[in-house]
Amino acid sequence: MMEGTRDTLPLAGLIVLDFCQYLAGPSAAMRLADLGARVIKVERPGKGDGSRSLALEGLFSDGDSVNFHAINRNKESIALNTKEPKGLAMARRLVAQADVLIEAFRPGVMDKLGLGYEAIKEINPRIVYASVSGYGRTGPWVGKPGQDLLVQSLSGLAWLNGDADQPPMPFALSLADSYTGVHVAEGILACLIRRVTTGEGGRVEVSLLSSILDMQFEVITTYLNDGHRLPQRSALHNAHAYLAAPYGIYPTLNGYIALAMSPVSRVGELIGSAVVAGRTNPDEWFTDRDKIKQDIAVVLEKETSEHWLSILEPAGIWCSDVYTWEQLTESAAFKALDFLQDVARDDSARLITTRSPINFVGEGIPASKPAPRLGENTEAIIREFDLDNLGEQR
Repeated sequence: MMEGTRDTLPLAGLIVLDFCQYLAGPSAAMRLADLGARVIKVERPGKGDGSRSLALEGLFSDGDSVNFHAINRNKESIALNTKEPKGLAMARRLVAQADVLIEAFRPGVMDKLGLGYEAIKEINPRIVYASVSGYGRTGPWVGKPGQDLLVQSLSGLAWLNGDADQPPMPFALSLADSYTGVHVAEGILACLIRRVTTGEGGRVEVSLLSSILDMQFEVITTYLNDGHRLPQRSALHNAHAYLAAPYGIYPTLNGYIALAMSPVSRVGELIGSAVVAGRTNPDEWFTDRDKIKQDIAVVLEKETSEHWLSILEPAGIWCSDVYTWEQLTESAAFKALDFLQDVARDDSARLITTRSPINFVGEGIPASKPAPRLGENTEAIIREFDLDNLGEQR
Protein backbone atom coordinates (compact mmCIF):
# COMPACT_ATOMS: atom_id res chain seq x y z
CA MET A 1 0.00 0.00 0.00
CA MET A 2 1.39 3.40 -0.95
CA GLU A 3 2.41 5.80 1.82
CA GLY A 4 0.91 9.31 1.93
CA THR A 5 1.90 12.38 3.93
CA ARG A 6 0.29 13.88 7.01
CA ASP A 7 0.18 17.31 5.35
CA THR A 8 -2.52 16.12 2.95
CA LEU A 9 -4.80 14.51 5.54
CA PRO A 10 -8.24 16.17 5.97
CA LEU A 11 -7.59 17.75 9.39
CA ALA A 12 -4.08 19.02 8.64
CA GLY A 13 -3.60 22.50 10.13
CA LEU A 14 -6.00 22.04 13.06
CA ILE A 15 -4.58 22.27 16.58
CA VAL A 16 -6.08 19.97 19.21
CA LEU A 17 -5.23 20.12 22.92
CA ASP A 18 -5.57 16.82 24.77
CA PHE A 19 -6.05 17.43 28.53
CA CYS A 20 -7.10 13.80 29.09
CA GLN A 21 -5.76 10.61 30.65
CA TYR A 22 -6.21 6.89 30.11
CA LEU A 23 -8.42 5.88 27.15
CA ALA A 24 -11.71 7.61 26.31
CA GLY A 25 -10.51 11.19 25.82
CA PRO A 26 -7.03 10.34 24.50
CA SER A 27 -8.52 7.90 21.98
CA ALA A 28 -10.74 10.70 20.63
CA ALA A 29 -7.67 12.90 20.26
CA MET A 30 -5.82 10.01 18.60
CA ARG A 31 -8.57 9.66 16.02
CA LEU A 32 -8.29 13.35 15.17
CA ALA A 33 -4.50 12.98 14.97
CA ASP A 34 -4.91 10.02 12.62
CA LEU A 35 -6.96 12.34 10.39
CA GLY A 36 -4.14 14.89 10.29
CA ALA A 37 -4.76 17.22 13.23
CA ARG A 38 -1.83 18.39 15.31
CA VAL A 39 -2.52 17.04 18.79
CA ILE A 40 -0.68 18.41 21.82
CA LYS A 41 -1.05 16.52 25.10
CA VAL A 42 -1.08 18.87 28.08
CA GLU A 43 0.34 16.78 30.94
CA ARG A 44 1.32 17.13 34.57
CA PRO A 45 5.07 17.54 35.08
CA GLY A 46 6.70 14.47 36.57
CA LYS A 47 3.84 12.03 36.11
CA GLY A 48 1.84 12.87 33.01
CA ASP A 49 -1.03 10.80 31.68
CA GLY A 50 -1.78 8.03 34.16
CA SER A 51 -1.81 5.44 31.40
CA ARG A 52 1.94 5.92 30.97
CA SER A 53 2.34 3.72 34.04
CA LEU A 54 -0.84 1.61 33.75
CA ALA A 55 0.37 -1.30 31.64
CA LEU A 56 -1.63 -4.20 30.23
CA GLU A 57 0.19 -7.42 31.15
CA GLY A 58 3.06 -5.29 32.46
CA LEU A 59 4.30 -4.43 28.98
CA PHE A 60 6.47 -1.30 28.73
CA SER A 61 8.53 0.24 25.96
CA ASP A 62 11.02 3.08 26.51
CA GLY A 63 9.59 3.84 29.95
CA ASP A 64 5.91 4.01 29.00
CA SER A 65 3.24 1.33 28.85
CA VAL A 66 2.69 -0.26 25.47
CA ASN A 67 -1.00 0.69 25.60
CA PHE A 68 -0.01 4.34 26.16
CA HIS A 69 2.02 4.16 22.96
CA ALA A 70 -0.99 2.73 21.11
CA ILE A 71 -3.42 5.42 22.33
CA ASN A 72 -1.11 8.40 21.88
CA ARG A 73 0.51 7.98 18.50
CA ASN A 74 0.85 11.11 16.35
CA LYS A 75 0.87 13.45 19.38
CA GLU A 76 3.21 15.94 21.03
CA SER A 77 3.57 16.51 24.77
CA ILE A 78 3.92 19.69 26.82
CA ALA A 79 4.32 19.48 30.60
CA LEU A 80 2.49 22.32 32.40
CA ASN A 81 1.48 22.65 36.04
CA THR A 82 -1.91 24.31 35.60
CA LYS A 83 -2.35 24.56 39.39
CA GLU A 84 0.38 27.22 39.45
CA PRO A 85 -0.24 30.72 38.04
CA LYS A 86 2.51 30.56 35.41
CA GLY A 87 1.50 27.12 34.17
CA LEU A 88 -2.16 28.14 34.04
CA ALA A 89 -1.34 31.34 32.14
CA MET A 90 0.70 29.34 29.63
CA ALA A 91 -2.15 26.86 29.21
CA ARG A 92 -4.65 29.67 28.61
CA ARG A 93 -2.37 31.28 26.05
CA LEU A 94 -2.03 27.94 24.29
CA VAL A 95 -5.79 27.38 24.34
CA ALA A 96 -6.31 30.83 22.82
CA GLN A 97 -4.51 29.62 19.69
CA ALA A 98 -6.09 26.16 19.44
CA ASP A 99 -9.05 24.84 17.47
CA VAL A 100 -10.13 22.04 19.79
CA LEU A 101 -9.79 21.23 23.49
CA ILE A 102 -10.65 17.80 24.91
CA GLU A 103 -10.88 17.26 28.66
CA ALA A 104 -11.96 14.30 30.76
CA PHE A 105 -11.94 15.55 34.34
CA ARG A 106 -14.89 15.12 36.66
CA PRO A 107 -17.52 17.82 36.05
CA GLY A 108 -16.46 21.15 37.55
CA VAL A 109 -12.71 20.49 37.78
CA MET A 110 -11.79 22.48 34.68
CA ASP A 111 -13.96 25.38 35.89
CA LYS A 112 -12.05 25.45 39.18
CA LEU A 113 -8.76 25.51 37.29
CA GLY A 114 -9.91 28.48 35.22
CA LEU A 115 -10.05 26.39 32.06
CA GLY A 116 -13.80 25.75 31.87
CA TYR A 117 -15.74 26.34 28.68
CA GLU A 118 -17.16 29.77 29.55
CA ALA A 119 -13.74 31.08 30.55
CA ILE A 120 -12.08 29.67 27.43
CA LYS A 121 -14.83 30.92 25.13
CA GLU A 122 -14.05 34.46 26.27
CA ILE A 123 -10.51 34.24 24.94
CA ASN A 124 -11.23 31.96 21.98
CA PRO A 125 -14.83 31.98 20.68
CA ARG A 126 -13.83 29.64 17.83
CA ILE A 127 -12.79 26.84 20.19
CA VAL A 128 -14.56 23.49 20.00
CA TYR A 129 -14.55 22.35 23.61
CA ALA A 130 -15.20 18.65 24.26
CA SER A 131 -15.84 17.16 27.70
CA VAL A 132 -15.83 13.46 28.56
CA SER A 133 -17.46 12.26 31.77
CA GLY A 134 -18.57 9.01 33.30
CA TYR A 135 -22.26 9.80 33.78
CA GLY A 136 -22.90 13.36 32.58
CA ARG A 137 -22.83 16.69 34.42
CA THR A 138 -25.98 16.18 36.49
CA GLY A 139 -27.70 13.40 38.38
CA PRO A 140 -26.86 11.21 41.37
CA TRP A 141 -23.94 9.43 39.69
CA VAL A 142 -21.88 12.52 38.88
CA GLY A 143 -19.34 11.69 41.59
CA LYS A 144 -18.98 8.01 40.71
CA PRO A 145 -15.73 6.87 39.09
CA GLY A 146 -16.12 6.90 35.31
CA GLN A 147 -14.49 3.50 34.80
CA ASP A 148 -15.23 1.12 31.94
CA LEU A 149 -16.19 -2.01 33.89
CA LEU A 150 -18.46 0.01 36.20
CA VAL A 151 -20.19 1.64 33.24
CA GLN A 152 -20.65 -1.68 31.43
CA SER A 153 -22.19 -3.08 34.59
CA LEU A 154 -24.53 -0.15 35.28
CA SER A 155 -25.65 0.16 31.65
CA GLY A 156 -27.12 -3.34 31.37
CA LEU A 157 -24.55 -4.36 28.77
CA ALA A 158 -22.80 -6.90 31.01
CA TRP A 159 -26.18 -8.35 31.94
CA LEU A 160 -26.89 -9.15 28.28
CA ASN A 161 -23.80 -11.32 27.89
CA GLY A 162 -23.28 -14.93 28.86
CA ASP A 163 -25.69 -17.84 28.88
CA ALA A 164 -28.89 -17.77 30.93
CA ASP A 165 -27.41 -19.64 33.89
CA GLN A 166 -24.23 -17.55 34.00
CA PRO A 167 -23.60 -14.29 35.85
CA PRO A 168 -23.41 -11.03 33.87
CA MET A 169 -20.42 -11.05 31.51
CA PRO A 170 -18.61 -7.80 30.67
CA PHE A 171 -16.78 -7.50 27.38
CA ALA A 172 -13.14 -8.40 27.92
CA LEU A 173 -11.90 -5.00 26.76
CA SER A 174 -12.56 -1.31 27.46
CA LEU A 175 -15.57 -1.09 25.19
CA ALA A 176 -17.25 1.93 26.82
CA ASP A 177 -14.04 3.98 26.72
CA SER A 178 -13.33 3.19 23.08
CA TYR A 179 -16.88 3.78 21.88
CA THR A 180 -17.01 7.08 23.79
CA GLY A 181 -13.84 8.20 22.02
CA VAL A 182 -15.54 7.67 18.67
CA HIS A 183 -18.55 9.74 19.76
CA VAL A 184 -16.36 12.55 21.04
CA ALA A 185 -14.49 12.74 17.74
CA GLU A 186 -17.82 12.67 15.88
CA GLY A 187 -19.18 15.60 17.91
CA ILE A 188 -16.00 17.62 17.45
CA LEU A 189 -16.05 17.14 13.68
CA ALA A 190 -19.69 18.26 13.55
CA CYS A 191 -18.85 21.47 15.41
CA LEU A 192 -15.84 22.11 13.18
CA ILE A 193 -18.03 21.82 10.09
CA ARG A 194 -20.59 24.24 11.55
CA ARG A 195 -17.80 26.67 12.46
CA VAL A 196 -17.03 27.10 8.78
CA THR A 197 -20.33 28.97 8.33
CA THR A 198 -20.86 30.53 11.77
CA GLY A 199 -17.28 31.34 12.74
CA GLU A 200 -17.97 30.11 16.27
CA GLY A 201 -17.02 26.90 17.99
CA GLY A 202 -19.20 24.96 20.38
CA ARG A 203 -19.31 22.59 23.30
CA VAL A 204 -19.44 18.82 22.96
CA GLU A 205 -20.34 16.61 25.92
CA VAL A 206 -20.25 12.82 25.88
CA SER A 207 -20.50 10.45 28.83
CA LEU A 208 -19.37 6.85 28.94
CA LEU A 209 -22.86 5.90 30.08
CA SER A 210 -24.65 7.62 27.18
CA SER A 211 -22.23 6.12 24.67
CA ILE A 212 -22.66 2.57 25.89
CA LEU A 213 -26.44 3.05 26.01
CA ASP A 214 -26.30 4.23 22.41
CA MET A 215 -24.43 1.05 21.54
CA GLN A 216 -27.49 -0.85 22.77
CA PHE A 217 -30.04 1.26 20.91
CA GLU A 218 -31.58 -1.71 19.06
CA VAL A 219 -32.20 -3.87 22.10
CA ILE A 220 -33.22 -1.02 24.41
CA THR A 221 -35.72 0.16 21.80
CA THR A 222 -37.09 -3.38 21.58
CA TYR A 223 -37.48 -3.50 25.37
CA LEU A 224 -39.20 -0.11 25.51
CA ASN A 225 -41.71 -1.12 22.83
CA ASP A 226 -42.31 -4.71 23.92
CA GLY A 227 -44.19 -4.09 27.14
CA HIS A 228 -40.92 -3.64 29.06
CA ARG A 229 -40.34 -7.36 28.97
CA LEU A 230 -36.75 -8.13 29.79
CA PRO A 231 -34.89 -10.17 27.18
CA GLN A 232 -34.11 -13.75 28.11
CA ARG A 233 -30.59 -14.88 27.42
CA SER A 234 -30.37 -18.17 25.61
CA ALA A 235 -29.41 -21.07 27.86
CA LEU A 236 -26.99 -22.40 25.24
CA HIS A 237 -24.48 -20.51 23.10
CA ASN A 238 -26.10 -17.14 23.78
CA ALA A 239 -24.93 -14.49 21.34
CA HIS A 240 -27.95 -12.16 21.18
CA ALA A 241 -30.83 -12.17 23.63
CA TYR A 242 -33.38 -11.21 20.98
CA LEU A 243 -32.31 -13.44 18.08
CA ALA A 244 -33.57 -16.91 17.25
CA ALA A 245 -31.66 -20.13 16.64
CA PRO A 246 -29.18 -20.91 15.24
CA TYR A 247 -27.50 -17.61 16.27
CA GLY A 248 -24.43 -18.44 18.37
CA ILE A 249 -20.98 -20.04 18.51
CA TYR A 250 -20.74 -23.83 18.54
CA PRO A 251 -17.88 -26.23 19.36
CA THR A 252 -16.69 -28.54 16.64
CA LEU A 253 -14.28 -31.48 16.68
CA ASN A 254 -11.26 -29.17 16.48
CA GLY A 255 -12.48 -25.67 17.33
CA TYR A 256 -15.58 -23.53 16.95
CA ILE A 257 -17.81 -22.10 14.26
CA ALA A 258 -20.26 -19.18 14.39
CA LEU A 259 -23.74 -19.41 12.91
CA ALA A 260 -25.58 -16.15 12.26
CA MET A 261 -29.13 -15.51 11.00
CA SER A 262 -30.04 -18.52 8.85
CA PRO A 263 -33.11 -20.72 8.29
CA VAL A 264 -32.97 -23.45 10.92
CA SER A 265 -34.57 -26.07 8.66
CA ARG A 266 -32.01 -25.44 5.92
CA VAL A 267 -29.15 -25.72 8.42
CA GLY A 268 -30.61 -29.03 9.56
CA GLU A 269 -30.71 -30.36 5.98
CA LEU A 270 -27.10 -29.37 5.35
CA ILE A 271 -25.68 -30.88 8.54
CA GLY A 272 -27.73 -34.07 8.12
CA SER A 273 -30.03 -33.67 11.12
CA ALA A 274 -33.60 -34.76 10.43
CA VAL A 275 -34.71 -33.35 13.79
CA VAL A 276 -33.40 -29.87 12.99
CA ALA A 277 -34.53 -30.04 9.36
CA GLY A 278 -38.05 -30.72 10.60
CA ARG A 279 -38.16 -27.35 12.35
CA THR A 280 -40.00 -25.57 9.55
CA ASN A 281 -42.03 -23.15 11.70
CA PRO A 282 -40.01 -19.89 12.03
CA ASP A 283 -41.88 -18.99 15.25
CA GLU A 284 -40.30 -22.03 16.94
CA TRP A 285 -36.81 -20.87 16.00
CA PHE A 286 -37.12 -18.31 18.80
CA THR A 287 -39.59 -19.86 21.24
CA ASP A 288 -37.76 -23.21 21.25
CA ARG A 289 -34.28 -21.91 20.42
CA ASP A 290 -32.44 -23.63 23.29
CA LYS A 291 -33.63 -27.10 22.24
CA ILE A 292 -32.84 -26.35 18.58
CA LYS A 293 -29.37 -25.11 19.48
CA GLN A 294 -28.75 -28.24 21.51
CA ASP A 295 -29.76 -30.45 18.57
CA ILE A 296 -27.43 -28.50 16.25
CA ALA A 297 -24.57 -28.65 18.74
CA VAL A 298 -24.77 -32.44 19.07
CA VAL A 299 -24.14 -32.80 15.34
CA LEU A 300 -21.52 -30.06 14.88
CA GLU A 301 -19.19 -31.39 17.55
CA LYS A 302 -18.71 -34.62 15.58
CA GLU A 303 -16.79 -33.05 12.66
CA THR A 304 -14.13 -30.38 12.18
CA SER A 305 -14.76 -26.68 11.58
CA GLU A 306 -13.32 -27.04 8.09
CA HIS A 307 -15.76 -29.84 7.28
CA TRP A 308 -18.83 -27.85 8.29
CA LEU A 309 -17.68 -24.61 6.65
CA SER A 310 -17.07 -26.46 3.38
CA ILE A 311 -20.73 -27.51 3.45
CA LEU A 312 -22.44 -24.45 4.91
CA GLU A 313 -20.64 -21.58 3.20
CA PRO A 314 -21.25 -22.72 -0.41
CA ALA A 315 -24.93 -23.14 0.47
CA GLY A 316 -25.20 -19.49 1.50
CA ILE A 317 -25.45 -20.06 5.26
CA TRP A 318 -24.00 -17.13 7.22
CA CYS A 319 -21.20 -18.77 9.15
CA SER A 320 -17.53 -18.41 9.95
CA ASP A 321 -14.60 -19.94 11.72
CA VAL A 322 -13.75 -18.56 15.17
CA TYR A 323 -10.18 -17.33 15.10
CA THR A 324 -7.62 -16.63 17.74
CA TRP A 325 -5.48 -13.52 17.12
CA GLU A 326 -2.71 -15.85 15.96
CA GLN A 327 -4.96 -17.33 13.28
CA LEU A 328 -6.33 -13.93 12.33
CA THR A 329 -2.98 -12.18 11.89
CA GLU A 330 -1.71 -15.06 9.74
CA SER A 331 -4.74 -14.98 7.47
CA ALA A 332 -4.61 -13.56 3.95
CA ALA A 333 -7.65 -11.40 4.69
CA PHE A 334 -5.92 -9.66 7.59
CA LYS A 335 -2.71 -9.16 5.62
CA ALA A 336 -4.70 -7.58 2.79
CA LEU A 337 -5.85 -4.84 5.18
CA ASP A 338 -2.24 -3.76 5.86
CA PHE A 339 -3.48 -2.88 9.33
CA LEU A 340 -0.27 -3.00 11.41
CA GLN A 341 2.50 -0.43 11.82
CA ASP A 342 5.70 0.04 13.80
CA VAL A 343 5.56 3.09 16.11
CA ALA A 344 8.72 2.50 18.15
CA ARG A 345 10.64 5.61 19.26
CA ASP A 346 13.96 3.81 18.99
CA ASP A 347 15.05 2.57 15.57
CA SER A 348 16.65 -0.45 17.20
CA ALA A 349 13.33 -1.60 18.74
CA ARG A 350 9.94 -2.62 17.38
CA LEU A 351 6.56 -1.63 18.78
CA ILE A 352 3.75 -2.95 16.62
CA THR A 353 0.23 -1.56 16.84
CA THR A 354 -2.82 -1.07 14.65
CA ARG A 355 -3.46 1.95 12.44
CA SER A 356 -6.52 4.06 11.69
CA PRO A 357 -9.26 2.02 10.00
CA ILE A 358 -10.08 4.99 7.74
CA ASN A 359 -8.55 5.06 4.25
CA PHE A 360 -8.60 8.02 1.89
CA VAL A 361 -8.63 6.31 -1.48
CA GLY A 362 -5.78 7.31 -3.75
CA GLU A 363 -3.98 9.28 -1.03
CA GLY A 364 -2.05 6.53 0.72
CA ILE A 365 -1.58 5.94 4.44
CA PRO A 366 1.08 8.05 6.20
CA ALA A 367 3.18 6.35 8.85
CA SER A 368 2.25 7.34 12.39
CA LYS A 369 4.60 9.24 14.64
CA PRO A 370 5.54 7.54 17.93
CA ALA A 371 3.82 8.59 21.15
CA PRO A 372 5.72 11.45 22.81
CA ARG A 373 7.85 11.18 25.91
CA LEU A 374 6.49 13.20 28.82
CA GLY A 375 7.14 16.88 28.11
CA GLU A 376 9.20 16.03 25.03
CA ASN A 377 7.97 19.06 23.11
CA THR A 378 7.60 21.53 25.99
CA GLU A 379 10.35 23.98 25.07
CA ALA A 380 9.58 23.91 21.36
CA ILE A 381 5.87 24.57 21.96
CA ILE A 382 6.61 27.39 24.41
CA ARG A 383 8.73 29.10 21.75
CA GLU A 384 6.37 28.45 18.85
CA PHE A 385 3.24 29.69 20.62
CA ASP A 386 5.05 32.44 22.58
CA LEU A 387 3.79 31.04 25.86
CA ASP A 388 6.33 32.99 27.92
CA ASN A 389 4.67 36.20 26.79
CA LEU A 390 2.05 36.29 29.50
CA GLY A 391 0.65 39.72 28.74
CA GLU A 392 -2.89 40.35 27.50
CA GLN A 393 -4.35 37.43 25.57
CA ARG A 394 -6.48 37.76 22.48
